[in-house]
Amino acid sequence: MMITVYSKPNCVQCTATYRALDKQGIEYTVVDLMEDAQALEFVKSLGHAQAPVVVAGDTNWAGFRPDLIKRLTQTAVAFG
Repeated sequence: MMITVYSKPNCVQCTATYRALDKQGIEYTVVDLMEDAQALEFVKSLGHAQAPVVVAGDTNWAGFRPDLIKRLTQTAVAFG
């Protein structure tokens, strides 16, 4: 499953999200919303107004969500 983290510089919740994903061994791609206007519009189209926004398959959320990161880990184990 492709996981993308849409983030911005100096974002505490973004850093916490990276650390949690790294701790779980989950691979992801980072897109800087300040550098990519198309990505910013995409995130807004999903209804999110804060960073980070994590998109994992059909699932997406905003903010640091350790509960959902753990669920990604469980999904990866089940389907991996």
